[in-house]
Amino acid sequence: MTRLSTLPPAALLVLYFLLPSLVCDNLRCLYRPILEKDKTFERVVTECPPNELCFKGDGRYGNYSALSAKGCMAKKNCSQVSSIRLKGTVYTVTYTCCEWSYCNSCPVVSAEPLTLAMLVTLVVAGSL
Repeated sequence: MTRLSTLPPAALLVLYFLLPSLVCDNLRCLYRPILEKDKTFERVVTECPPNELCFKGDGRYGNYSALSAKGCMAKKNCSQVSSIRLKGTVYTVTYTCCEWSYCNSCPVVSAEPLTLAMLVTLVVAGSL
């Protein structure tokens, strides 16, 4: 039996998501077109072209957060705010970027890669 097969499933899952960002040059991010937040969309992973980062978009109507989007975006366009019209309503969309694989997967921007690497090390060391 290999050493990896003796790791707990949680450690394997963390390694699965962390290793591509350490080995590959391009980021992997979740993709979701701009949709109403309550609409479900099948999870899609995309690989960003060079010089692009993962982003999350939040579309607001006044103080109400109504839309969301995820994907890849040119670094120069990060932190921008734009207006879009969807079904007759104008929303203000704010884009925030992050620079490690799958960093746009959580509702809140997740921990730094170094923190994740330390967590993986602790999980792996604890399971040996």
